[in-house]
Amino acid sequence: MRREICSLNWKSSAKSRHSFLKLCKLKYYNYAPLYNIQKGFSFQTGDPLGPSSKESDGGSCVWGLLDPSASRTFTPEKPKHLKHDERGTVSFACAPSTGDPDVLVAGSQFIVTLADSGIEYLDSRAAVFGRLAEGFDVLERVNDAFVDDSGMPLRDIRILHTAILEDPYPDPPGLLEPDKSPLPTPAQLATVRIAYDEDMTEELDETALAKLKADREAKAQALTLEMVGDLPFADVAPPENILFVCKLNPVTQDSDLELLFSRFGTILSCEIIRDKRTGDSLQYAFIEFENRSDCERAYEKMQDVLIDDHRIHVDFSQSVSKLSDVWRDSQNTRRAFKRGGGGFGGVRELEKRSQYRAHREEVEEGGRRQGRGAGGGGYGMVEEEQDKGALEKERDRYLERTEKKERRRSRSPRDRDRDRDRDGGSRRDRNGRDDERRKDDRRDRDRDRDRDRYRDDRRRRDKSRDRHRDYDRRR
Repeated sequence: MRREICSLNWKSSAKSRHSFLKLCKLKYYNYAPLYNIQKGFSFQTGDPLGPSSKESDGGSCVWGLLDPSASRTFTPEKPKHLKHDERGTVSFACAPSTGDPDVLVAGSQFIVTLADSGIEYLDSRAAVFGRLAEGFDVLERVNDAFVDDSGMPLRDIRILHTAILEDPYPDPPGLLEPDKSPLPTPAQLATVRIAYDEDMTEELDETALAKLKADREAKAQALTLEMVGDLPFADVAPPENILFVCKLNPVTQDSDLELLFSRFGTILSCEIIRDKRTGDSLQYAFIEFENRSDCERAYEKMQDVLIDDHRIHVDFSQSVSKLSDVWRDSQNTRRAFKRGGGGFGGVRELEKRSQYRAHREEVEEGGRRQGRGAGGGGYGMVEEEQDKGALEKERDRYLERTEKKERRRSRSPRDRDRDRDRDGGSRRDRNGRDDERRKDDRRDRDRDRDRDRYRDDRRRRDKSRDRHRDYDRRR
């Protein structure tokens, strides 16, 4: 990278600053590639060979580099007041120690943030030790670079040279500063895709370039939705064996709809989406077929068909958002027990791939690749995988919740109120029933008051009439 100056925090993170400065002094970072570039999030570097090289060992701190008998990692300081709260924050990538998984260690790899606002996700996974003071135009170019699925840029982006403006720390024993920047090693040259200074004689077609840019922006948006939880994973695609049926009559039931569509093939699930509170039909449904061909035939035959005097509209489902979470959770869990598998849109064939998670199994099986560091722990943004027992407990909770909903839906309103009172109910339900009782009491009081007022008025009119009658009689 050119014209980029890193300002280190001198009041804290002394060990991290010491290692980083001495590695820069040894020209350890020269020709190191940038990788794991995530638009609007961060990029990673610091491994002299990069994760694409089989010879990569993940990098080492300065003490492990100078003394082969010493540890290649160190425990960085993580001051609470240093956060990833602005663009250009520099922090060491950390991984759990092999001796104590609760302790995070670092080597040479570091992260630079590309987001304008804070990234709380990295605060517990990386140790901040500096910020960029200049060269934010370089961050813009890195952020706009074309990358592949793993975050590697198509055209190489590398650290060409490091220079230290001020070094307050004494050199550790055995450190010899080179007179000039060393040439790239054969292992580093073997990782070159398209050299940073290579002149591209063939330019991409304008249409192909626009398509590539659109695909990259779509992937970046999908990753953003995955981060905020609107997508289960970024590579999710709309299912091809699920129909979306709308404009239904409110009286149409699930069994009626399943009976009409079952003539086209085996149906795994058929659910009319209902209001959670009232249980009324929202007049649309999802129907999942076992085979894609059956789903296509149903789409061709059932479009604009009259069902209960309503002309329905049928289309392929495009929804992967939280709108259908209740339907996915209840139906897929129930079907998994009945049929021993299945899932939303063939989720059995999909794999959860996330750039924000580096599982321990992948690091061990992949050998020396990105994120490999101390004891095979890795320097990627690590998140512990969920064990099978937790998944089974979650599935049992889904089943229990679904069965309770079905039992409540089949009972009368009076029985549901009695069950809520017995179970304690929610505060909203209790407050609602209290409001209804107060309204009934107020209505009864108003009715009694009006009745008493009418009776008193009638008595006064009768007395007045009697007085006038007696007066006329005396005359």
